[in-house]
Amino acid sequence: MLITGGRIVDGSGAPWYRADIAINDGKIVAIGDLAERPAKQTIDAGDRVVSPGFIDMMGGSTLPLLVDPDSALSKLHQGVTTLLVGELTTEAPHNDETFPAGLTVDGDQVKWRTYKEYFALLEQHKIPLNAVHNIGAAQVRLVVLGNEDRPPTDDELEQMKAIVAEAMEDGVFGLATSLIYPPATYASTHELVELARVAARYNGIYLTHMRNESFRVLEALEEAINIGKEARLPVHIYHLKAAGQENWALMQKALDRIALARRNGFDVTADVYPYIRNGIFLGSFFHPRHYAQGEDAFVASLSDPAVRANLRTETESTSDWENWYRHIGNNWDNALITKAVPAKNEVYVGLSVQEAADMAGVDPWQLVFDLLQESNSLWDVRVSPKSMNEEQKIQALRAPFVSIDSDASPVNPASVSSTHPRAFGTFPRVLAKYVRDEGVLTLEEGIRKMTSLPANRLRLFDRGRISPGMAADLVIFDPEKIQDKATFTEPLLYSEGIDYSIVNGIAVIEDGSYTGNEPGRVLRARH
Repeated sequence: MLITGGRIVDGSGAPWYRADIAINDGKIVAIGDLAERPAKQTIDAGDRVVSPGFIDMMGGSTLPLLVDPDSALSKLHQGVTTLLVGELTTEAPHNDETFPAGLTVDGDQVKWRTYKEYFALLEQHKIPLNAVHNIGAAQVRLVVLGNEDRPPTDDELEQMKAIVAEAMEDGVFGLATSLIYPPATYASTHELVELARVAARYNGIYLTHMRNESFRVLEALEEAINIGKEARLPVHIYHLKAAGQENWALMQKALDRIALARRNGFDVTADVYPYIRNGIFLGSFFHPRHYAQGEDAFVASLSDPAVRANLRTETESTSDWENWYRHIGNNWDNALITKAVPAKNEVYVGLSVQEAADMAGVDPWQLVFDLLQESNSLWDVRVSPKSMNEEQKIQALRAPFVSIDSDASPVNPASVSSTHPRAFGTFPRVLAKYVRDEGVLTLEEGIRKMTSLPANRLRLFDRGRISPGMAADLVIFDPEKIQDKATFTEPLLYSEGIDYSIVNGIAVIEDGSYTGNEPGRVLRARH
């Protein structure tokens, strides 16, 4: 492949320059005045930007790539060529109790226990973009302890460490936590340090959705840094935020703390998504201890009016925990419903909890309890709280150690009724809103945050930059036309302006359309 006439933004942060790019066997082989070279395929970039493919630093799960392959288009139309996944529960490991019942791929029932088996399945079925995996500490807990809120015994902790070791040997990149959700929230700092030490033996990293993202964000950040220091491995903070209006000023303090750690020689980084509404499970509005006996027991307890009354009182009156009701100003109008089951409740999607309650003619608290009970799950009703502000987004985007994530799995708009718009719009939104329209970042710095910065964090040293010898993951786009289209009222719209997404030297998006090619790879860590 030969790409001619483009403005190369090489991912390093250096100013753009004009040159041609020659690709062979999945690698960039030459850069310069190459227009006369013979090629099987020549792409005239036509003064558009040519950049490294974007790396999504928290892309949910790769399971949709197996069960619903068209879901990959939500990423590819954003220019994402590499997806990092693994935060709470992860694709592996599994036992008979944790594996989803009746999971089918192409009509065949499948089952796996280890990452080695899962990676083989991904490769057998082929994927259109690259995938990088972490092992979730919560998944390890589920396999060994179930949903129990208790510390592991010494023998159980050794089992957990052995599971982490096996996953690292299979090629995962690090240990990940999501410490506001059960059962992850039940893990002590000591437990996490012990597991992280195993990852450190394999040159891994520790990635975390911290224990608190609001009034105790600085304490949570300190815990994350201390885990990294004690276990002797780098730390990465997923989707850094200061949630709740009274906590917005803490974002700059958190960024300053990370900068101080870096000045002192400790390797810690973070990422953000470009939206002031986050996305969480509706059940997260209640204290995690209520899920200590598992989600089935919690859902069953909602049949008792006294339980509902006590949950409401606690949530309205206490704040010594990650209380998302407080973060939305005790106002259900500030929480949009983005997913609801069963089908009869999909009518509420796109409405605030208050608007949905008004439609149903009930108190919003009753609607919340009813939605959870009717879904029969902690995970199947999702909301987007308005918990952040633009100032903290700008502060984070300008920090040199902050990369970009979507915090969303691949999504097929034909298969779901709604989602958070970040699933479709994250990367074009940064380039449209914060680079082109508002000038918060230069084009070169915006691209760096999507390419070489995350590549370096993941030690993908053959990706994230345009240079001879590097993997040919590339995107071509017009910086004046690139635009996210997904909104909270219409979240299932592909972004516009990515004309080409090239993965390992093969076009997956060509002239804005999917080619059907599946050149993606499972990228295994090199321990």
